[in-house]
Amino acid sequence: MKIEQLLVAVEQLDVVVPEFQREYVWSLDQAKELMISLFKNYPTGSILTWETNNPPEIKNNAVKREKIGWIHVLLDGQQRITTLYLLIRGEIPPYYVEKDIINDPRHLYFNLQTGDFGYYQKQKMKDNPFWKSVVSCFNEKENFNAFTLMEELKIDDIQEKMRIGQTVNTNLNKLRGIISIDYYDQTVPQGVDIDEAIDIFDKVNSQGTKLTDAELVLTHVAGKWPQIRREMKNKMVEYEKFGFKFELDFLTRCVVLLLTRSALFEKMTNDVYRDTASDDYKKAWAKLVKIIDYLIPILKQSAYIGGSDDISTNNVLVPMIAYLSINDGLFGNDDKNKFLYWMFLAIIWQRYSGQTDQRLDRDVYIAINSNDPVNDLVNEIKDQRGRIEIKPADLEGRGSANPIHRMLYIVTKSMKAIDWANGGSLQDTIGDYYGIHSHHVFPQAFLYRNGYDSENHLDKKKVNEIANRAFLTRDSNFDISDKDPEEYLQEINKKYPGALAQQFIPVSTNYWSVKKYDEFLMERRRLIADAINTFLENLKGRKNESRDRRIDYKEILIKGENNFVEFKSSLRWDVVKENVNKTMEYVVAKTLSAFMNSEGGKLFIGVDDSGKILGIENDIETLHKKDKDGFALQLVQVINQYLGKEFHQYLSNEIIEIDGKNICIVNVVNSDMPVFVKNEGREEFYIRASASSQPMGMREGNEYIKTHWI
Repeated sequence: MKIEQLLVAVEQLDVVVPEFQREYVWSLDQAKELMISLFKNYPTGSILTWETNNPPEIKNNAVKREKIGWIHVLLDGQQRITTLYLLIRGEIPPYYVEKDIINDPRHLYFNLQTGDFGYYQKQKMKDNPFWKSVVSCFNEKENFNAFTLMEELKIDDIQEKMRIGQTVNTNLNKLRGIISIDYYDQTVPQGVDIDEAIDIFDKVNSQGTKLTDAELVLTHVAGKWPQIRREMKNKMVEYEKFGFKFELDFLTRCVVLLLTRSALFEKMTNDVYRDTASDDYKKAWAKLVKIIDYLIPILKQSAYIGGSDDISTNNVLVPMIAYLSINDGLFGNDDKNKFLYWMFLAIIWQRYSGQTDQRLDRDVYIAINSNDPVNDLVNEIKDQRGRIEIKPADLEGRGSANPIHRMLYIVTKSMKAIDWANGGSLQDTIGDYYGIHSHHVFPQAFLYRNGYDSENHLDKKKVNEIANRAFLTRDSNFDISDKDPEEYLQEINKKYPGALAQQFIPVSTNYWSVKKYDEFLMERRRLIADAINTFLENLKGRKNESRDRRIDYKEILIKGENNFVEFKSSLRWDVVKENVNKTMEYVVAKTLSAFMNSEGGKLFIGVDDSGKILGIENDIETLHKKDKDGFALQLVQVINQYLGKEFHQYLSNEIIEIDGKNICIVNVVNSDMPVFVKNEGREEFYIRASASSQPMGMREGNEYIKTHWI
């Protein structure tokens, strides 16, 4: 099918785009590169359509439902076809509306003399007659050609004029000839159902501009509930009015969490898609909306968070959403403040700056399954960072990009700080004139005039560090400009007593001289660190009644194994051969080491792979001391033999009774050092991945150890 025929088919709604497809996401560069490739007659792929007489929900309802026969649903090539429609027709294709086109390529220009493409630049193109918009080149109404263009040019040399005219004519015809290029249309066989069509869509989209994991999940969900994207986008607009910018990826992750109790997109398997109906998706979405609608006012009122910009990453909300999802969407007062305490620590110490998926999934697991989720979540940060309190040295040389700067803004608002020019509150300001600026207490220009070198890296860090920052409205910042602190701080102190202390400015005038700038920084680092630590301690210490939360072990067994849960039928009893098998002990040790080398987890002994409770009674009967204590002692020996005594500190176990049978649960936290399994004279290294203990070779293991411990 030629490109012109394809565009006509789109225009006449003979080729349509399903709602489960993502939006137009191509960048301007990708659109330009497509035109360059077509102009040079390079291969640009094919399209894939699905012939069906029962089409799914179609974007913008751009389909002839009354049409008799088969409709071509576009599965692959949508980004290319949309680009071509925009540039050749000069209009938005019928399956989109104006607001859907974020990167509109219609200001792409073509140089008729050189054959170059480029987006409009006034200085370069305005007075150059050879630059024409690509849209105008294809617009028949404009009807310009090489002859009319050359007539406009004042070139006296006839031969030169003819030479240039021939070049222009060749390039223009070559550009317009793009519509005659054949695009091979691969067609999915008639009769394929929507689930099969989406599977094909997944596979094909592993090529080209790859779909993210979230986009693939959303595509499958839209196959059952086509309005999901619209619902999400409407809420995104609503939340943005309150300062929270939630992307589709974030909202999709939260839906996955509510459906699977995991933060991993990969948990949405084909089995889950097959077994999940549209009503299940709608219920999960409604539950998520209710949770977020409840959470945003808490963040704004109790945590002084104005929006997404104050929390650096929306991921810090995911474990809280997980907790709320199993607690009727509500915090007890104590739970609320404790979770806010953890959230701020996660922001300060950048909990999700690396290994995001693994850490998120670990934290979600803790939030849902722990008896004391906040304490355990905080311990994860301690294990990762070594401590949680802020020290003055943490501010040294740190600029506004550091998360402590955001935390300083939060704590400043908590102090009910006022603007130094108008005395108004710094919280919830509106309008450009009252927008909050990060002001240099010792202005940059002032410091650079008084001995600090703007070209010196260390001087620049000192000038711009957090300890030299305060928060003011735009007009106040402009009004202070580059004044001497010794002068303007005294004026503020007289006009608004206490306003400086609200922003942790040393009140002693001894610190306000440029000669004392180093001492000023040292004192203010201390004041800021103390203020943040006090704010966090106050949050953690607010006491109210909290509900008793017990781990539902049966629920864990029903959910099955994952990266943080493993089942073993026994410690040493072979249920198939019905005798003692020491290899079973090695397998248990291997699992424990994998948990310690990863993000921790729980090992259930006495439970088979399907989650059926077998009990540890057969194990106990093989022991010298035939009781629970004897089992615990044997487990200690297994750890000593295969792992080493030094690793007991990362393990704890309990034996509980479920349905009349005893099972042993070993709780594992991640280790501060690599854990090797000693097996038959060699050392083996395992990590937790894909819900199992995965071995690593020497090279892989070394790289992993460098990343995690060195």
